[in-house]
Amino acid sequence: MRFRGKSIRRKIVALLLVPLVSLTAIWAFATVITGREAKRLLDASDIIDKAGQPAEVAVHAVQNERRQTLILLADPRRSDALPVLHSLQRKTDQAIDTLRAAESDGDVHSKMNGDSEEQLDNILKAADGLDSLRRKVEDSGISSTQAYEYYNKLVDLCYTFRSSLHAVPDTDLDKQGRALVAMIRAREALSREDALYVSALTARTMTMADLRTVSDLIAERTLLYEINLPILPDSEQKIFADYRRTNAAPAALRVAEGKILSSMDPATAIRALDREHWEAAAHPVLNDYDRLGDEATDRLQKRIDPVANAVMLKAGIAGILGLIAFVVSVLVSFRIGRGLVRDLSRLRKDAQEVASVRLPSVMRRLGAGEQVDMETEAPRLDYGPDEMGQVGQALNTLQRAAVEAAVKQAELRQGVSEVFVNLARRNQVLLHRQLTLLDAMERRTEDTDELADLFRLDHMTTRMRRHAEGLVILSGAAPSRQWRKPIQLMDVVRAAVAEVEDYERIEVRRLPRIAVIGPAVGDLTQLVAELLENATVFSPPHTAVHVHGERVAKGFTLEIHDRGLGMAPDALLDANLRLAEPPEFQLSETDRLGLFVVSRLAQRQGVRVSLQPSPYGGTTAVVLIPSALLTDDGGRADTDDGDTGGRAAGAPRRGVGDVRLGPAEEPG
Repeated sequence: MRFRGKSIRRKIVALLLVPLVSLTAIWAFATVITGREAKRLLDASDIIDKAGQPAEVAVHAVQNERRQTLILLADPRRSDALPVLHSLQRKTDQAIDTLRAAESDGDVHSKMNGDSEEQLDNILKAADGLDSLRRKVEDSGISSTQAYEYYNKLVDLCYTFRSSLHAVPDTDLDKQGRALVAMIRAREALSREDALYVSALTARTMTMADLRTVSDLIAERTLLYEINLPILPDSEQKIFADYRRTNAAPAALRVAEGKILSSMDPATAIRALDREHWEAAAHPVLNDYDRLGDEATDRLQKRIDPVANAVMLKAGIAGILGLIAFVVSVLVSFRIGRGLVRDLSRLRKDAQEVASVRLPSVMRRLGAGEQVDMETEAPRLDYGPDEMGQVGQALNTLQRAAVEAAVKQAELRQGVSEVFVNLARRNQVLLHRQLTLLDAMERRTEDTDELADLFRLDHMTTRMRRHAEGLVILSGAAPSRQWRKPIQLMDVVRAAVAEVEDYERIEVRRLPRIAVIGPAVGDLTQLVAELLENATVFSPPHTAVHVHGERVAKGFTLEIHDRGLGMAPDALLDANLRLAEPPEFQLSETDRLGLFVVSRLAQRQGVRVSLQPSPYGGTTAVVLIPSALLTDDGGRADTDDGDTGGRAAGAPRRGVGDVRLGPAEEPG
């Protein structure tokens, strides 16, 4: 037996350690971590194509619009300036729309990191202000400096977005991508320089601030090249160096810029070149910068792909090794655990039978009051002497303990119910005798004050009788008050009102002449009284409780409106669930006795009760009395018509009925 126990423990340890070590340490680490790195590299290349290139197109469009805007602001009288500007604005809008489409593309959006998403959102927010800027430009309501700065901000946001797209795990590639974006920004410096100088030529004037800005832009362009060019691979450095050394365009631009900055005098700078010569020097370099930037970006993407493929290959190898480890783990676990599974199968089957079949069946039968044989319902199951057998013996003990506890609980519940019924019946007898005595005393006395006291005592006794009947209902027995003949619904409601402490606050509108069949009168009276009691208790004492009803397709609807604070949504839902499906009564639920009584009565008679928010701010109880409980023939019941409680539902006690129902007799 000791050897068998050790074997089971070894099996459990092996089943836990083999998958944990092989799958978690090898497969999870090698496949998931390495594969994620390769995916990020491939995603970086894809994002540059789908989002980075559209951002660069948007930069060029904004640069062209900025240049033409400054020309228009410099000389608004030029007839061709505004049509050209409108054409460039349409191209800018198309480029921005492409970026919006990229943002809404779920595939692209999922591949970007949080920084890239934020930068793209900033670009689109800034672009939303273009329409306002354009209107001000056409109305000459903005200065050229303000327009220039707005466009510069939008372009800077685009380049910041481009830089965030190169956040790849490979450090060298990430540095090269950011350096390339910085060198592409050199074109932006030249574009700003071009816009400022052309604007000055158009206006035929130039400020010292503009001249200093042009000088700063030239220095910025040079600095960008000097800082970022060494970061690129040698092959890329050679391409850019050869261009600057052998191409005539950069030399021509340097000559033109030298003439502009020769004396740092705005008047001299504006006369140094005309527009034609300036554009001949600047535009070729701008075009070359475009070409060099696009070609360098393509080459960067080609460098990213092999690295990603190599990482993916490593991930594949790691995944295959992990798969082999997984297969081996499964085989080993299967061989070791096969014996354990056979032993567990029987125990599991027996446990499921006990939990799903035997115990629920015993509980249902005990709840129905049937007798249960312990040996038949909880037979002892035979298991081996090892740890598995010990678990089986524990299951035997647990099964018998559960059945014994259920039997004792059922006996206790039955005893409590019998005590409740016995006490309630005794109280009912005494209350019936007390009501009879009070009725006789009320008829003998002529003193008004004494009669009023007798009426109050009569009312208190009536309420005590209702509480006693509630105790009978909680115990599962039927109330003693029964009627054979139909009773008018109006009389049933009056009788219910007479059993409520604050009956003076209840206003009952005249109900249609319709009767309730005799067997349902007692339960319906008790049900309505419990709802009225609840309405008066949970509403301010200065407010009234309104009762009215009407015929509906499936019977008659009685509505009780109070003007209290109402119920929270969760509490209202819980109350309606209890009313729809009455739960088994628990002795601990003393704060819900009235609700339980109502649900029991409604279930017994087929009445539907629901609670809703009242239009008056409180709660509305809706009682749907089915057609089967109603009849058009009926009258007031007398005390001899099977009313074992001492009075008919249609004849409330004198005094109580007069005080309560007098005002409500008026049609409403």
